[in-house]
Amino acid sequence: MSEQDLTTLVQFFKALANESRLKLVGALAQQERSVEELASILELKEPTVSHHLSKLKELQLVHMRAEGNTHYYYLDLDALQAMQKATLTATEITPPVQEDVWETKVLHSFVENDIIKEISASRKKRRIILKWLVQKFELERLYPEQELNQIIKPIHSDTATLRRELVGYNMMKRENSIYQRVPESDWRMDSNH
Repeated sequence: MSEQDLTTLVQFFKALANESRLKLVGALAQQERSVEELASILELKEPTVSHHLSKLKELQLVHMRAEGNTHYYYLDLDALQAMQKATLTATEITPPVQEDVWETKVLHSFVENDIIKEISASRKKRRIILKWLVQKFELERLYPEQELNQIIKPIHSDTATLRRELVGYNMMKRENSIYQRVPESDWRMDSNH
C-alpha cells in the first residue's frame, strides 16, 4: 500500500468517525438530497451540513448536481465500495517486521554465543529456536545420526530431543537414521506430538 493510499484511508476513517457525517452518509445512501433537506433530517444548521459535505467531497464520497438554484448531493457508492475494499485488503498496513522483531527477541532469550540455553516449553518459541538450529544444516545433504549429534551437541546437550523436534516440525526428515533438511515451505506450523 502506497503512502498516499494509506493517507486516504486515514482521512476516510477520520471523516466517518464523526457522528454527523456518518448520519449524513446514511441519509444520502437512501437518496440524493439538498442541504436544506439534510439539515432538517439531521437537525443541524445548513452551514454545518455544508461543512460536513465538503469533508466528504474531499474524499470524493459525495458529489453534487445543480438543478436550478438548488444543489443536490448524492453518495458515490462505487467510491465507498472501493474504500471498503481497500480497507479489507490492506494487508500491508501492519508491517511484517514485527514478526522478525519478536523472533529476534525469542532467540536473544534462549540462545547465547551459539548455544541454546534451554528448550522453550512454548511450542511457538520452540519453533523459532528450531528454525535457527536447522540453519546449521545444508539443504539436500544427508546427515547420519552420529554426525547430526556431533553438530547439535556443542549447541545443546539434549541431542535426542532436538532431533525429535526437528523431525516433528518437519524441518528435517529421517529415514534409516539418516537426516536431511527440509525446505522451509514444507515445514509444519506446529508439532504433532
